[in-house]
Amino acid sequence: MSGNPSGLLAAIVRTSLRYRSVLLTLVMLLSAYGTYIFTSARYDVFPEFAPPQVTIQTEAPGLAPEQVEVLVTQLIENAVNGVPGVSALRSQSIQGLSVVVVTFEPDSDVYRDRQNVSERLGGLVSQLPAGIQPPAMSPLTSSVSTVLAAALVSDKRSPMELRTLADWTLKPRLLAVPGVAKVAVFGGDAKEFQIRVRRERLVKYGLAIGDVLDAAHRATSVRG
Repeated sequence: MSGNPSGLLAAIVRTSLRYRSVLLTLVMLLSAYGTYIFTSARYDVFPEFAPPQVTIQTEAPGLAPEQVEVLVTQLIENAVNGVPGVSALRSQSIQGLSVVVVTFEPDSDVYRDRQNVSERLGGLVSQLPAGIQPPAMSPLTSSVSTVLAAALVSDKRSPMELRTLADWTLKPRLLAVPGVAKVAVFGGDAKEFQIRVRRERLVKYGLAIGDVLDAAHRATSVRG
């Protein structure tokens, strides 16, 4: 079946002229709706493609990875496992640090999710062992939050000096930059207290290993 394009166009023009008031009303409604959608649309160079996530970090100074897993990570997992909308739960326990990543359903509200997690963590502080820092949620960042990676190298400074420079000089200055929500530092040698016991000295002064541990605990409030 073949049609006449000019005849169809003429029919559209005649109908538009005949019902011009209705046509003008429809054009105004469509223009108003288009303006509303345009002003309320969300623009992002890198749109979110990952479901809402909440990262919980807990510092456990002096604890080995196995102790962090049993004493800290498992408690946090049990506390947040029943939060509404949780779809996945991942954790990592390393020397002195517990990291728990809670992933929610894609259609959930990340701000409500963070509030629910915060309420669960608030009741967990009293259950953690002494010396463990309260669990803290990392700042809300985009799925593509890592926008810059920088390395510190030097022929004159040791890895410990570079790590100290990164932790206490570069990191605070980067966090002070508007728009920067998180700075992660990896590698290097972090400063730490090391107690090396000489058995002959313990025998000489009549001390036991427990006495050394108690003295270290009183001096630093850390007992590994």
